[in-house]
Formats: sequence, C-alpha cells, structure tokens
Amino acid sequence: MPEYTSESLVVVSAHAGDFVWRAGGAIALAASRGERATVVCLSFGERGESAKAWREGKKLDEIKALRRDEAEQAATALGADIRFLDAGDYPLLESPELVDQLVHVYRETAPTVVLTHTLVDPYNGDHPAAARMAMQARILAQAVGYNAPGDPLGAPPVFSFEPHQSEMSEFRPDVLLDITEVFESKRKAMHCLGAQPHMWAYYEDLAARRGVQLKRNAGPNLGLQHDTKAEAFVRHYPHVTDRLS
Repeated sequence: MPEYTSESLVVVSAHAGDFVWRAGGAIALAASRGERATVVCLSFGERGESAKAWREGKKLDEIKALRRDEAEQAATALGADIRFLDAGDYPLLESPELVDQLVHVYRETAPTVVLTHTLVDPYNGDHPAAARMAMQARILAQAVGYNAPGDPLGAPPVFSFEPHQSEMSEFRPDVLLDITEVFESKRKAMHCLGAQPHMWAYYEDLAARRGVQLKRNAGPNLGLQHDTKAEAFVRHYPHVTDRLS
C-alpha cells in the first residue's frame, strides 16, 4: 500500500469519462501532494457516452470493457484509484443500494473532500442523479447509527465540478483551482479516452479560459504563469474559518 497524507479525495462520477474532463486537474494535484485520490464510476457510460463504439458495431459487453480500460488508464495517468459500480447509464437510476455502496466507500476512504456533478443538468439526468446520491451518502456516512464498517464521517466539503453546458446547468463557479502544474497529466488522461475524442479540444480550451479568469481574480502578485490552466467548482456547504480572506 502506498503511503498517503491525512488528506483524501473522493470523486463520484456518473460515467467513465466525467471525472477526467471535469476534475482531472484536481485529482492530479491531490495525488501530486501525496493525498489519496479515489474515483467511483457509477457506470461505464456505455449507452449514452460511447457513440463512436456503437457506430463501429461493438456490442454492449465490448463497450463496457473498452470504457473500463480507458478509465483505468486515465486514472493511472492522474494518480488515482478507481472503482466501477456498473449501475448502468441512460438512465442511471438512483437506489438505496447504490447510496449504501457509496457510504461504504466514504467510510473506508474517509474523504476530506468530495467532488461530484451539479444538481442541475437539463442535458443529462445521470449527472444530477449521481450528485444526489453522492450527497445523500455523505449524510448517511456521518450518522453514528448507520450500519456500515468504519468510523462515522466528519463533514468533508462537497464541490460540484463544471458541467458541459455550464449556463444551462445554472453553474456559477465560486472556486477556481490552478491546475497548471499538472495539466500535462490531465491532457494525458483525456487522451486515454478514445471513445470521446471530440471532447479533448473542448476541455483544453475550457482550462485556458478558466485560467484567464483565475489570473484576473488572483491579482498581479502571485507569479502566475502566462498559460495558466484552471478548473471551476461550486461549493455546497459553508466554508468554516476564523479569518475572512
């Protein structure tokens, strides 16, 4: 087993590619600091996010195996462990059983940060479903009386990563994360996802745009690089502090 710091990141991803496009930089940053990073893929995205493979005539089991392999390669490039719950997609159906599996993951990994989807996405109902289950599992994992191994969870902050259609999903970021130093790891992970090559350029461009916004909000004195790259997030619970800054 590798040695980790006390920090632990858990990413709840509806499909096998979501964690890479939307939070690959955050994952790679955590791993680079020696933190434990665990990705939970609720599905392989085999029905709704594998159009290229379907058009090539592949069968369902073949597509699942393909997407698993791609996601495993991407997770390795980012430095994360990955788990697949194979719950099916389009639709991804919420269930007590899936929530319970997430509770078990939380109790095992003791996350200090949780990342997941937005609670609104009119283009893809799987994404809000994943977010609702991720947040419900966090609540249950905190309960002393919940029947799952491990200690009750603390109160890890939960962040939604950026959806594909930000404006339509009511996404208004309040956190911009500098991922410049690990962007090559994210780029490598994105290129592992051969089933969705049309997404590569989109998310490279988005990282650059968010980097411009990060520099504008950070001010002139932080020594940020000209080609700063960033990811955007929304925080769901209050930030607790003894100093406003």
